[in-house]
Amino acid sequence: MTDPVTTPEPAEHHKIDTSVPHSARIWNYWLGGKDNYPVDEAAGDAYTAVFPGIVTIARSSRAFLRRNITYLVSEAGIRQFLDVGTGLPTAQNTHEVAQRIAPEARIVYVDNDPMVLGHARALLYSTHEGATAYIDADVTDPDRILADAAKTLDFGRPTALILSNILGHVADGDQARSIVTRLMDALPSGSYLSINDGSRGIDPVFEQAQDAYNSSGAVPYNLRTVDEITAFFDGLELIEPGVVSVTQWRPEPPGTPTPEVVAEHGGLARKP
Repeated sequence: MTDPVTTPEPAEHHKIDTSVPHSARIWNYWLGGKDNYPVDEAAGDAYTAVFPGIVTIARSSRAFLRRNITYLVSEAGIRQFLDVGTGLPTAQNTHEVAQRIAPEARIVYVDNDPMVLGHARALLYSTHEGATAYIDADVTDPDRILADAAKTLDFGRPTALILSNILGHVADGDQARSIVTRLMDALPSGSYLSINDGSRGIDPVFEQAQDAYNSSGAVPYNLRTVDEITAFFDGLELIEPGVVSVTQWRPEPPGTPTPEVVAEHGGLARKP
């Protein structure tokens, strides 16, 4: 298992610019990780000055993913995961959660960010029984993703596709839906789709902060309505409670008071 605070040296052929803030490093900062620089902390603090709730959203998103994976391994019997747009490694990475329950689980991570690539080795530690691989590819190139992932995963067996906070980077909604369709079409019956993304129409202060961030010259992240997020699951069987605020997807422990709604929605669905 990987140590969540391990920080290997970046690969020499990937230039890491530490003079400007970087979205993956800012997200890492909000999650409490250590793979960020003062410029990222300053940008993250500037965002939280406008919308302090972004830290709650970031951490609730990670907790949602952990609960999804736990369900997939423990209740659905899934042993293969394709995690697209994984970002910088922090605590509770997909392979850590899955292999803690099922050491034989196999995980393929996908990202194309130089900063993430520089830390890829932190994701590559697997249990002896399982496997963990990393693909340098863009979410907008699903054919390449599938071709490379097939070297580690058996697409004849049910597989969980994880798209956590990545589809917001695809501005065109039709293109985003096409990507999801192409990836899920390659997976057999009994596979699952997990998606969570920032949502529009819930918190106007969050929307103002994100719109300002997008206009700053940083790589934009596009919020979508709950209906638009739900549409990604068309043709699939949503697992209860459906597409909800990530804090309200099977909160732990069961029976606790319903957590607050945050402007990040997600769901999990099975391919019939």
